[in-house]
Amino acid sequence: MLPRKSTGARVRTLNAARTEQLRAPFALRCGALLIDYSLLAGILAFSTIFAGILGGNARTAGGAANTLGWLIVAGAGILNFVVFAGTRGRTLGKWATGLRIERTNGTVPGMGRTLLRHLIGYPLSLIVFGIGFLLAAFDAQGRALHDRLAGTLVVWDVEQRRRIVR
Repeated sequence: MLPRKSTGARVRTLNAARTEQLRAPFALRCGALLIDYSLLAGILAFSTIFAGILGGNARTAGGAANTLGWLIVAGAGILNFVVFAGTRGRTLGKWATGLRIERTNGTVPGMGRTLLRHLIGYPLSLIVFGIGFLLAAFDAQGRALHDRLAGTLVVWDVEQRRRIVR
Protein backbone atom coordinates (compact mmCIF):
# COMPACT_ATOMS: atom_id res chain seq x y z
CA MET A 1 0.00 0.00 0.00
CA LEU A 2 1.31 3.44 -0.94
CA PRO A 3 1.60 6.09 1.76
CA ARG A 4 -0.93 8.91 1.57
CA LYS A 5 0.32 12.34 0.67
CA SER A 6 -0.06 15.02 3.26
CA THR A 7 -2.53 17.82 2.62
CA GLY A 8 0.33 20.25 2.02
CA ALA A 9 1.91 17.93 -0.55
CA ARG A 10 -1.43 17.52 -2.36
CA VAL A 11 -1.95 21.29 -2.45
CA ARG A 12 1.59 21.82 -3.80
CA THR A 13 0.98 19.19 -6.50
CA LEU A 14 -2.33 20.80 -7.48
CA ASN A 15 -0.77 24.27 -7.50
CA ALA A 16 2.10 23.04 -9.71
CA ALA A 17 -0.36 21.45 -12.16
CA ARG A 18 -2.51 24.59 -12.17
CA THR A 19 0.53 26.81 -12.72
CA GLU A 20 1.72 24.72 -15.65
CA GLN A 21 -1.74 24.81 -17.20
CA LEU A 22 -2.16 28.58 -16.79
CA ARG A 23 1.47 29.63 -17.40
CA ALA A 24 1.67 32.74 -19.55
CA PRO A 25 3.68 32.38 -22.77
CA PHE A 26 6.95 34.32 -22.77
CA ALA A 27 6.13 36.15 -26.02
CA LEU A 28 2.80 37.34 -24.63
CA ARG A 29 4.53 38.59 -21.47
CA CYS A 30 6.91 40.55 -23.70
CA GLY A 31 3.95 41.97 -25.61
CA ALA A 32 2.28 43.08 -22.38
CA LEU A 33 5.46 44.82 -21.23
CA LEU A 34 5.79 46.47 -24.64
CA ILE A 35 2.25 47.83 -24.34
CA ASP A 36 2.96 49.17 -20.84
CA TYR A 37 6.15 50.95 -21.86
CA SER A 38 4.67 52.18 -25.16
CA LEU A 39 1.94 53.95 -23.20
CA LEU A 40 4.51 55.66 -21.00
CA ALA A 41 6.70 56.55 -23.99
CA GLY A 42 3.64 57.93 -25.79
CA ILE A 43 2.82 60.23 -22.88
CA LEU A 44 6.42 61.43 -22.78
CA ALA A 45 6.53 61.92 -26.56
CA PHE A 46 3.32 63.96 -26.49
CA SER A 47 4.62 66.15 -23.65
CA THR A 48 7.94 66.68 -25.47
CA ILE A 49 6.15 67.73 -28.64
CA PHE A 50 3.89 70.01 -26.62
CA ALA A 51 6.92 71.51 -24.86
CA GLY A 52 8.57 72.12 -28.25
CA ILE A 53 5.46 73.93 -29.48
CA LEU A 54 5.58 76.16 -26.40
CA GLY A 55 9.23 76.97 -26.94
CA GLY A 56 11.12 74.09 -25.36
CA ASN A 57 13.48 76.34 -23.40
CA ALA A 58 13.84 75.74 -19.67
CA ARG A 59 13.07 79.42 -19.08
CA THR A 60 9.78 79.34 -20.94
CA ALA A 61 6.48 77.54 -20.66
CA GLY A 62 8.01 74.71 -22.74
CA GLY A 63 10.32 73.80 -19.87
CA ALA A 64 7.37 73.63 -17.49
CA ALA A 65 5.42 71.47 -19.95
CA ASN A 66 8.39 69.13 -20.28
CA THR A 67 8.72 68.84 -16.49
CA LEU A 68 4.98 68.27 -16.19
CA GLY A 69 5.24 65.52 -18.81
CA TRP A 70 7.90 63.71 -16.78
CA LEU A 71 5.75 64.01 -13.65
CA ILE A 72 2.72 62.62 -15.49
CA VAL A 73 4.81 59.69 -16.78
CA ALA A 74 6.06 58.98 -13.25
CA GLY A 75 2.50 59.10 -11.89
CA ALA A 76 1.15 56.92 -14.71
CA GLY A 77 3.98 54.43 -14.17
CA ILE A 78 3.27 54.16 -10.45
CA LEU A 79 -0.46 53.88 -11.09
CA ASN A 80 0.04 51.18 -13.73
CA PHE A 81 2.89 49.13 -12.28
CA VAL A 82 2.11 49.44 -8.57
CA VAL A 83 -1.53 50.37 -7.93
CA PHE A 84 -3.22 48.45 -10.77
CA ALA A 85 -0.89 45.47 -10.42
CA GLY A 86 -1.18 45.44 -6.64
CA THR A 87 -4.95 45.74 -6.40
CA ARG A 88 -6.11 43.95 -9.56
CA GLY A 89 -3.11 41.80 -10.47
CA ARG A 90 -2.89 43.44 -13.89
CA THR A 91 -1.06 46.27 -15.57
CA LEU A 92 -2.75 47.80 -18.61
CA GLY A 93 -0.55 45.67 -20.87
CA LYS A 94 -1.38 42.48 -19.01
CA TRP A 95 -5.07 43.37 -19.11
CA ALA A 96 -4.88 43.93 -22.89
CA THR A 97 -3.14 40.58 -23.43
CA GLY A 98 -5.33 38.59 -21.04
CA LEU A 99 -2.64 37.96 -18.42
CA ARG A 100 -2.59 38.40 -14.65
CA ILE A 101 0.07 38.68 -11.95
CA GLU A 102 -0.62 36.57 -8.90
CA ARG A 103 1.17 35.23 -5.86
CA THR A 104 2.29 31.63 -6.00
CA ASN A 105 -0.80 30.71 -3.94
CA GLY A 106 -3.14 32.24 -6.55
CA THR A 107 -4.09 35.48 -4.75
CA VAL A 108 -3.63 39.10 -5.83
CA PRO A 109 -0.04 40.17 -5.08
CA GLY A 110 -0.76 43.34 -3.07
CA MET A 111 1.08 46.65 -3.07
CA GLY A 112 4.20 45.52 -1.20
CA ARG A 113 4.93 42.66 -3.58
CA THR A 114 4.31 44.77 -6.66
CA LEU A 115 6.61 47.48 -5.31
CA LEU A 116 9.27 44.84 -4.78
CA ARG A 117 8.56 43.23 -8.17
CA HIS A 118 8.60 46.37 -10.28
CA LEU A 119 10.82 48.87 -8.45
CA ILE A 120 13.53 46.45 -7.31
CA GLY A 121 13.03 43.28 -9.37
CA TYR A 122 12.80 44.92 -12.81
CA PRO A 123 16.04 46.90 -12.38
CA LEU A 124 17.78 43.75 -11.11
CA SER A 125 16.51 41.83 -14.14
CA LEU A 126 17.93 44.56 -16.39
CA ILE A 127 21.27 44.91 -14.58
CA VAL A 128 22.20 41.37 -15.58
CA PHE A 129 21.82 42.33 -19.27
CA GLY A 130 18.15 41.36 -19.36
CA ILE A 131 18.83 37.75 -18.42
CA GLY A 132 16.49 38.18 -15.45
CA PHE A 133 13.60 38.67 -17.89
CA LEU A 134 14.79 35.86 -20.15
CA LEU A 135 14.58 33.36 -17.28
CA ALA A 136 10.81 33.29 -17.79
CA ALA A 137 11.30 31.65 -21.20
CA PHE A 138 13.20 28.71 -19.72
CA ASP A 139 11.72 28.34 -16.24
CA ALA A 140 9.20 25.50 -15.78
CA GLN A 141 6.76 27.88 -14.06
CA GLY A 142 7.53 30.77 -16.42
CA ARG A 143 8.92 32.91 -13.59
CA ALA A 144 11.47 35.64 -14.25
CA LEU A 145 13.97 36.95 -11.71
CA HIS A 146 11.57 39.67 -10.51
CA ASP A 147 8.82 37.04 -10.09
CA ARG A 148 11.07 34.85 -7.96
CA LEU A 149 12.13 37.84 -5.87
CA ALA A 150 8.53 38.91 -5.18
CA GLY A 151 6.97 35.43 -4.98
CA THR A 152 4.73 36.03 -7.99
CA LEU A 153 4.01 34.48 -11.36
CA VAL A 154 2.20 35.58 -14.51
CA VAL A 155 -0.69 33.41 -15.70
CA TRP A 156 -3.55 33.49 -18.17
CA ASP A 157 -6.51 35.37 -16.73
CA VAL A 158 -9.07 32.59 -17.13
CA GLU A 159 -12.00 34.72 -15.92
CA GLN A 160 -11.27 37.44 -18.49
CA ARG A 161 -10.97 34.83 -21.25
CA ARG A 162 -14.34 33.31 -20.24
CA ARG A 163 -16.02 36.72 -20.43
CA ILE A 164 -14.60 37.30 -23.91
CA VAL A 165 -15.65 33.87 -25.21
CA ARG A 166 -19.26 34.22 -24.00
